[in-house]
Amino acid sequence: MLRQTVILTAVALALDPLGTTSCHALRSTSNATAPLYKDPSASIDDRVSDLLSRMTLQDKVGQLMQGDITNFINSTTNAFNFSGLVDNMEWKAGQLWTGYPVPQRWIADAVKRAQDYLAENTTLGIPTIAQNEAIHGVAYFNATIFNSPIGYASSFDTELVAQMADIIATESLALGITQVFAPVVDLARELRFGRVEETFGEDPFLAGEIGYHYVKALQARNVSAVVKHFAGFSAPEQGLNLAPVHGGERELRTTWLPPFHRTVIDGDAWSVMSAYHSYDGIPAVADYHTLTEILRNEWGYEYFVMSDAGGTDRLCTAFKMCQASPIDSEAVTTLALPAGNDVEMGGGSFNFKKIPELVAAGKLDLSVVDTAVARTLRTKFKMGLFENPNPAAPENQTSSLIHTKEAVGLARKLDAESIVLLENRDAVLPLKKSASVALIGPFADVMNYGDYVVEDSKYRGITPLAGLREASTGSISYALGCQPWSNDESSIPEAVSAAAAADAAVVIVGTWSRDQTELWQGLNATTGEHVDVSSLSLVGAQAALVRAIIATGKPTIVVFSSGKPVSEPWISEHASALVQQFYPSEQGGHALADVLYGAHNPSGRLPVGIPRSVGTLPIFYDYLNSGRGDDPDAGAVNDNGTLTFGHQYVLDSPAPLYPFGHGLSYARFEYSNVSLSSTTAGPDDAITASISITNAADVDGFDVPQLYVADQLASVVVPNLALRGFQKVWVPAGETVDVQFELKVEQLGLWDQRMRYVVEPGDFTVWVGASSADLRGNATLTVVG
Repeated sequence: MLRQTVILTAVALALDPLGTTSCHALRSTSNATAPLYKDPSASIDDRVSDLLSRMTLQDKVGQLMQGDITNFINSTTNAFNFSGLVDNMEWKAGQLWTGYPVPQRWIADAVKRAQDYLAENTTLGIPTIAQNEAIHGVAYFNATIFNSPIGYASSFDTELVAQMADIIATESLALGITQVFAPVVDLARELRFGRVEETFGEDPFLAGEIGYHYVKALQARNVSAVVKHFAGFSAPEQGLNLAPVHGGERELRTTWLPPFHRTVIDGDAWSVMSAYHSYDGIPAVADYHTLTEILRNEWGYEYFVMSDAGGTDRLCTAFKMCQASPIDSEAVTTLALPAGNDVEMGGGSFNFKKIPELVAAGKLDLSVVDTAVARTLRTKFKMGLFENPNPAAPENQTSSLIHTKEAVGLARKLDAESIVLLENRDAVLPLKKSASVALIGPFADVMNYGDYVVEDSKYRGITPLAGLREASTGSISYALGCQPWSNDESSIPEAVSAAAAADAAVVIVGTWSRDQTELWQGLNATTGEHVDVSSLSLVGAQAALVRAIIATGKPTIVVFSSGKPVSEPWISEHASALVQQFYPSEQGGHALADVLYGAHNPSGRLPVGIPRSVGTLPIFYDYLNSGRGDDPDAGAVNDNGTLTFGHQYVLDSPAPLYPFGHGLSYARFEYSNVSLSSTTAGPDDAITASISITNAADVDGFDVPQLYVADQLASVVVPNLALRGFQKVWVPAGETVDVQFELKVEQLGLWDQRMRYVVEPGDFTVWVGASSADLRGNATLTVVG
């Protein structure tokens, strides 16, 4: 078996453990012209072709499996293992996983060792891609923690998301990390699923816009995105993690693929992660149709696709397509690699080690290997890795790049912009700063982060109690009330007493997740990867606590701190105010106080509808024509215990408790003058929709006007309504602002009965509203030609 040529001797490495000076002394001193692939002025196509022609088969295999810093450093002591480094780079030189709860400098030094070894001690000097997680901040100690994706999607503010991505890039590069596993553009179409918190909500357009701006800002700094999880992953059977997804080709193309096209193709993302699930019976990791026919052939994607951790093994272990024990690595490789899954992530059996044997036996065409390798090399050239393989800052400069004042300030601002005001009866909010407030609940004095944060993150950040106490000029008392995981109500009387003695009560209840260490230790949680639920109601004694505080008669503001919608209709109907704060940033307590006391006028909007109960799922607004209906015959269980019988449903309603796009403000926005720049247009045209927004209140604020389109007559069944634009608009008190939306007619197409994307002639109603259910004005566009 061929191996990469190692130039440096063990003796020389012993003299220079980091491999920086000795390797230079031992390199060839030939004055020959540098190879083409090292010429940054050459085209990427030419550089890829030249480098590929020089690579041995073993060199190529090494590009197609992910390495890991713990292969050569001890994660407890940081002891260095040279033989581990050599073995890692023989087989797993393409990418390098760095996501461990270790000191920052250990990560930076490990990346330096890896890049120096590859540059100085291997024949071709191909750099590795240093990887980490970053769905809401890079996952290492003291990196800035932003709110969870479902949270910042609620901001409907793509500019702030881009600023966050820029900071994530800065904090990644500071340690030499050059690729992050983000963004997630899966859709929250199945709310029982544990990973709702990682998504940008239910809507393809919103998810695509958030993902696009994340990728553009991140990669502007030469940090590669890995867009995940391709495709159709997040609506598993029974809401269970890794379960199959049922759907057809039209649903795939209409709903699941558009956010990927916007993020991956329009955003020019430099890598994609395949998903764990099967869609319509085909595992995503080996789906030639999606990975090659659509992604590559139709969309023209040129970079590499990587499996999720252990994802290729599932072809045998979960899908039963091959022998699992011992695992049939030949079958895994010949199923996944030719389908278009180019790289194996760690966490599995590293089946791609079988490639040399399969090529030699004629069971795998070398051209398949070359195609996958060329894609990984293209990403590296595009990233500028050959010119700057290790962009890490010197140790004495990292503090000026990581967790800066600017980063922390943005975390607070983005978090505040993301908080959604669901109810505000009698304008109980904002609170007076001088008021005495009883702060109550199991999440009132903890950092309730979402998943994908580094170990022990819960011990850093601004809790709600700390935030309110800093903002208030009155008194803030605190009572736990109950633990979220217990039915024990013995602490509720103490909380009732605190509420009775205060001017108002703020009760914080919800769901909880775990950090990336605890999440896999079997500890209790109600959201997060592999943590799925059969109910969206509050767990344990939390609902009883809220009822008891409301019963005091004191103004009661309920805050849902959660990673997904909470279904509690009684609370919605009886709380004085209801606030949704999806899992917060490290500044979550300050952000919440900013909203509750009026320093920030709430402007968040729901990126996902909230159902009345789990039995009414799915609740997404863009149901197909003939679904749900405008006036369902709904029943109800009344407060006094009596029953009102209906038929759809017998004792409930299929309508959402709160619809997609909903969110209140301390201001009052009025819409008028909806118009189109042209009432007729062809398929290749673009028009402008306009609306006037007046702030009829005495407080300034952001509004989020939303543009929806309804196709009046179509040749197939299409969504009843589809978001096609949104803006975050500052409207000063008493003033009127004119807002324009560009609408491309090509956005109005559908997948016809022969599975062709066409824009059909006919009438389309263009709506502008404050939510998917609060549509305030419309105009008709007629598509011709």
